[in-house]
Amino acid sequence: MHADRIDVHDELANAKIGRVHVRLGILLALLTLFDGYDTFNPAYVIHYVRGPWGLSLQQAGILVSSGLVGFLCGAAIHGAIADRVGRRATLIAGLWITTVFSALTAVAAHSFGSFCILRVLTGLGLGVLLPLSTTYINELAPRRVANRFALWGVALGWAMGGAAAGLVGVFVTPRTGWQGLYWVGSLSVLLLPFLHLYLPESPQFALLRRNDDTVKAILAKLRPERAGYYRERSIIRTTVAVRTSALALLAVPYRRLSIAIWSTSFLSLFCIFGLSGWIPSLMQERGETFAASFAFGALMQVMSFAGGLVCGHLVDRTGRPRVWLCLWSFGGAVAVLALAFFHQHDVNVICTAAAGFCIIGGQFVLNNFTAASYETSTRATAAGMELAIGRLGAILGPFIGGALQQAFGGGDFMLVAMAIAATGAAICVLFARKSKLCRFDPSATTDGSAAVHG
Repeated sequence: MHADRIDVHDELANAKIGRVHVRLGILLALLTLFDGYDTFNPAYVIHYVRGPWGLSLQQAGILVSSGLVGFLCGAAIHGAIADRVGRRATLIAGLWITTVFSALTAVAAHSFGSFCILRVLTGLGLGVLLPLSTTYINELAPRRVANRFALWGVALGWAMGGAAAGLVGVFVTPRTGWQGLYWVGSLSVLLLPFLHLYLPESPQFALLRRNDDTVKAILAKLRPERAGYYRERSIIRTTVAVRTSALALLAVPYRRLSIAIWSTSFLSLFCIFGLSGWIPSLMQERGETFAASFAFGALMQVMSFAGGLVCGHLVDRTGRPRVWLCLWSFGGAVAVLALAFFHQHDVNVICTAAAGFCIIGGQFVLNNFTAASYETSTRATAAGMELAIGRLGAILGPFIGGALQQAFGGGDFMLVAMAIAATGAAICVLFARKSKLCRFDPSATTDGSAAVHG
């Protein structure tokens, strides 16, 4: 019917993974590596500053959470910006902000107050990187490997960054002090020239803005064997611009889906950041060595990628994301609960690894599920809002974790609270469905997600 015209969504969805796909995946993995690194390194600062700065456990929790306040703001507003000015410019700006304020943290954070202020400002950039990278890569991913491609291109980098924070905490900070964490983080400046040179605009965003020449140029790079076909044909327009405000996500087609995803993300990130912020300190209290305690945090991050990859593979094979996400969250809840009741070294290792595998790994797939569930015109806003609301939970996790430890004289009650949160996430994700009152066109996105037609 449309043999003489280009269906951009089908062209992207049916592409083979080629050299340009791999290059973009590597760029985004490096981008999110610095995001994951910077997100988790405050957990390794606590050991050095809690005594000198006279911090209570609640204040130590705030120190971990402070960057997440900025992240929340950045994630909440960046989607609307990216849906208007483009994915490329917004991503690059986010990394510039992160780089500059990471360096300033190493130089100028001399007190609890100055550290928290600089972390909030750094978080404004971090709030762009992960959600927008997820949006970007989902708009390029071939349909048959959508989750796996996104996991290799985004989740791998983020997990490696989180693990790197632990390694820097163990091997660098004893020589440099905690400031070494942020000097290493500021090395993201080396990535910026490559983003300026090699990161193209999202073809789906260019299509939405009717930039046909840009769309054809990007398609020709992704599928060079069809470059001649693209030059000779016009483009089919299957996407219509709609509102990009957060309120659009609560319209009738998406209301239940959005509320369920937001609730799941809130509870999941409450658990993830509560655990990541306190696991190193908790393990030291249980008698683990300094190096081993920091390594527990790295272990969670390494296992998170394996968990996300397995879950993403199962989702791609079965097409049942809600079921697998529920099972992953519930498995994480069981692991954290076991960690609360058994204090042996082997149990600490196994349950920490299982928590990373299930809870953080499942969060990666939830991010992809979110991006795949909305139209191009609202996708960046949807991904941003999911992680912005989730970051409310991330902010509360370390703070409430510290308050529970101070109130009950240990970490077991905190772990029980994290297990309850993970169980709640398992329940909430089951309700993440679009309204059945709408008619859908499965060809409207590269990942097979449905587009709404009134």
